Amino acid sequence: MVDVLVTGGAGFIGSNFVRHALAAHDDWRVTTLDKLTYAGRLENLHDVMEHPRHAFVRGDVADAAVAAPLVQQADVVVHFAAETHVDRSLMHAGEFITTDVFGTFVLLEAARASKKIRRFIQISTDEVYGNVPEGSSRETDELKPRNPYSASKAGADRLAYSYFATYEVPVIITRASNNYGPYQFPEKVIPLFVTNALDGIPVPLYGDGLQIRDWLHVMDHCRAVDFLIEKGQNGEVYNVGGGNDVRNVDLTKRILALTGKDESLIKHVPDRLGHDRRYSLDTTKLRQLGWAPREAFDAGLAQTVDWYRQNEWWWRPIKEGDPAFRSYYERQYGSRST
Repeated sequence: MVDVLVTGGAGFIGSNFVRHALAAHDDWRVTTLDKLTYAGRLENLHDVMEHPRHAFVRGDVADAAVAAPLVQQADVVVHFAAETHVDRSLMHAGEFITTDVFGTFVLLEAARASKKIRRFIQISTDEVYGNVPEGSSRETDELKPRNPYSASKAGADRLAYSYFATYEVPVIITRASNNYGPYQFPEKVIPLFVTNALDGIPVPLYGDGLQIRDWLHVMDHCRAVDFLIEKGQNGEVYNVGGGNDVRNVDLTKRILALTGKDESLIKHVPDRLGHDRRYSLDTTKLRQLGWAPREAFDAGLAQTVDWYRQNEWWWRPIKEGDPAFRSYYERQYGSRST
């Protein structure tokens, strides 16, 4: 059996990866490590919590007493655990440094001491490249993060590489574009806009809405990580993108159309601080290895909208029953309408 540790496995991408890993590999034993902060939820793993090849451990990646033994028992570590929301990083940057940088350090130290580990997959982000006015970012491009979240991910990204270069820890780094799909916490743009629209609530669009993002279905990301565990080269960075560059305003209009709402629900709010205008990834390196995304964006977005429509049990308690979410939403959007 292959022992796989998934950090942040009760979050959005992590939980989808846990589900994928158990379905795709009969010889994988998966341990999920998650602190269960606001976006890490056992509800995300409801269908695999009793799976005979899955174990859940509640704990913080920054706590070596909990995390280090799990790393040292693993053949493969997939490190998703992170604070990930740019807007929240503008409010509480210290939490991002602690989890994203120091937490990664704790895991890498444990991996350095391990005699068993054969892959350490560091999940980074396209946001480390910063704003990309034209062209597409390649893995060798300079990193120019422009907010505390992307800076914390860039720090973890380069720290992971340093443990390969210095200590020969078998690190592979992925930099993925914006993910979408089921189980994404409704602070992020797609689930927020979908659930608002389903309830007939205005959708808060930053600035003029002309910011451009490349959208990657979460299952394509999971398959890319799985692919790199087998086919990737230690010490290398791989961009993972869907090739779906979409303006935020056009994304918003698609969501409204899919939910049967009109564009009168669009509420423009002042742009956030340091908002990068455009991200774009060159994924030639990964595609040349044999990976390609499978999910067409239009179909994937429609399926995602349908998932939120059919799974109110998952998101409505967050939006209506969680005082912390309501407080965050009011702070972020309540006083910002133009």
